[in-house]
Amino acid sequence: MPYPDRFYPVVDSVAWVARLTRLGVGTVQLRAKDLDEAQADKLVRDALDVVRGTSTKLVVNDYWRAAIDNGAQHLHLGQEDLDTADIPAIRKAGLTLGISTHDEDELDNALAYKPDYVALGPIFFTTLKSMRFAPQGIERITTWKILVGEMPLVAIGGIKLEHAADIFAAGADSIAVVSDVTQNADPDARVRAWLEATRETA
Repeated sequence: MPYPDRFYPVVDSVAWVARLTRLGVGTVQLRAKDLDEAQADKLVRDALDVVRGTSTKLVVNDYWRAAIDNGAQHLHLGQEDLDTADIPAIRKAGLTLGISTHDEDELDNALAYKPDYVALGPIFFTTLKSMRFAPQGIERITTWKILVGEMPLVAIGGIKLEHAADIFAAGADSIAVVSDVTQNADPDARVRAWLEATRETA
């Protein structure tokens, strides 16, 4: 299976990780902000217990110490996280590394770390987090893909299933999805639709 999978949900709880794992999602990012060290450690440990023995890959957002201490395999860092993360320790632990980018300077910074993928966002307007960057638009995906080459490119930010075909056509290898799953009236049905659609376009 590719890493990250073409459908890449981002959720904030172990309950969501468990739900997506049961549905057969291949890659899930766990992103829960503002936890102290003990809370982060428990969250990561519990989430890894959920995916153990399944085909689901858990990507830990931000909490690199907890990821290392609990034997995680995948990590995602924002630009602000790069300033404090121990990258040599992360690499020594064998973790894959994805990095968020929003402009050319951030992309250059990310590529210097030789990540396993880069994410570009927000593609569309999103209300889920305060963004200091304007929506990138689909056309920017093509520019980013040219710059990153063979490295997987993840598109994120306000993306719905109806946008998927255009985003893949623009050059994205993966689509990170938040509200289109977590705020959907029928999340399980939406996840199944995403899985079906991304199988068809793979």
